[in-house]
Amino acid sequence: MAQLTKPQSTKPQSTNSADEAQPKLLSGGNPQVAKGYGDAPVQAYIAAMPGWKREMGQRLDALVERAVPGVHKAVKWNSPLYGIEGEGWFLGVHCFTKYIKVAFFRGQSLEPVPPGESKSRDTRYLNIHEDDPLDEAQFSAWVKQASQLPGERM
Repeated sequence: MAQLTKPQSTKPQSTNSADEAQPKLLSGGNPQVAKGYGDAPVQAYIAAMPGWKREMGQRLDALVERAVPGVHKAVKWNSPLYGIEGEGWFLGVHCFTKYIKVAFFRGQSLEPVPPGESKSRDTRYLNIHEDDPLDEAQFSAWVKQASQLPGERM
């Protein structure tokens, strides 16, 4: 079975804050964060999210952690991923110019099905715009359900 956690890099960390550059924002405002496993790269991604998206990223991350204690995290393809060790990834987050896209990789199996359609048969999206209220109870219910389904192997 695939492992979600990878060994941490043995590369020395800089202690000089002048050496540490802010992540570059790609087109659409998505932070470019190096691939990595664990909470640190996800927190770096969230810290680099522009404007209102940073606070929403913090809320989403906290809701996932509350709904799925011990959730495994990574950043791949400039997107935070959340999963269960040995079971794959169940959720991903990505910034676009005007919204945050939350991907439920087995979203078609959730009740109720998240609103955003995908070209992928199983994936469903929740697009969050700046003035959209977040239904935290519904989001948490989707996260709990998604974490109990087989995840994506990426």
